[in-house]
Amino acid sequence: MSKLAVVAAGGTGGHLFPAQALSEALSARGWRVVLATDERGALYADKFPAEERLALSAATAKASDPVGMVRAGLVVLQGVMQARAAFKRLNPSVVVGFGGYPALPALLGGLSQGRPTVIHEQNAVLGRVNRFLASRVTEVACAFPILEKAPPAVKARAHVVGNPVRPPVRALFEIPYLPPEVQLRLLVTGGSQGARLLSELIPEAVAKLPEEMRGRLKVFQQARPESMEQARKTYRNAMVDCEVAPFFRDMAGYLRQAHLVVGRSGASTCTELAVAGRPSILVPLKIAADDHQRFNARLLEEAGGAAVCLEDELTVDAMAGALNALLKNPERLARMADGARSVARPDAAEDLADLVERTAGR
Repeated sequence: MSKLAVVAAGGTGGHLFPAQALSEALSARGWRVVLATDERGALYADKFPAEERLALSAATAKASDPVGMVRAGLVVLQGVMQARAAFKRLNPSVVVGFGGYPALPALLGGLSQGRPTVIHEQNAVLGRVNRFLASRVTEVACAFPILEKAPPAVKARAHVVGNPVRPPVRALFEIPYLPPEVQLRLLVTGGSQGARLLSELIPEAVAKLPEEMRGRLKVFQQARPESMEQARKTYRNAMVDCEVAPFFRDMAGYLRQAHLVVGRSGASTCTELAVAGRPSILVPLKIAADDHQRFNARLLEEAGGAAVCLEDELTVDAMAGALNALLKNPERLARMADGARSVARPDAAEDLADLVERTAGR
């Protein structure tokens, strides 16, 4: 029988997509994969190459709520016992965690049985679950060359591998960026769960662009369901060709044709922009834990690949000005594309798979 890896990830695209990319790399090497996640994770795991999915009990609570913390602890303990029982049956060679509270019981279960363990941090700031586990696991991998909130000892032994991306996105690294000539194609994302601010503000900003530019523009916008109809109406009134949907499954296809991307600065977004070599305007989520999106965006900004607009400074006029300045300057867009690509780590999935195999072989 081939070796088996348990891959544990929280229930968002930001956790699941890198976990899927690693799992595909391991599967190509002959590994078997089991996925541990929660109900939300199932929404993004329809193509996950796992022979089985484990639903482990998990919960979180605020530190200011002691009763809630006790209840959450009991739920996590239940999840750990579930993981231990499953691992006795499956006998995994390694347990790999990608953060998020659904990953916690799987990692604790593996640690309690003395199994090799790896965690991967997708953001430039070490997340709370990974922060709790980092000093306990066998190996620590991370996406960014900086790792805020990590103790010095963890930083010293962390392996910078980048963020694994799915093969269709990886393929974009080999395709050169072609700056706009006639049509201008704008891709607006908001993370895997959409962003209300961008859903409502971007159409209004586009409507303020010069008429000649609007006539050349095609907008592909990811919007929250409750904002979709208003976004379409605003674009129609501005005479702008648009495609508005709550979620784009073929993100590689949309990235390939985009001349400029506007979005949040989650880890997956920043990674995919770098690998695809696409210029962007990034709006870090203000309420993101430990302000990690601002740290994520800094890598692309310092490389010249992105313009960053903080929420407190963001207005319709400010966004319209930023869009106009970039869309009318194809030479600048091309330079930004080169800047984004300069910090890409396109082989992150393979590099992380190498680390996982080395860890499992100990």
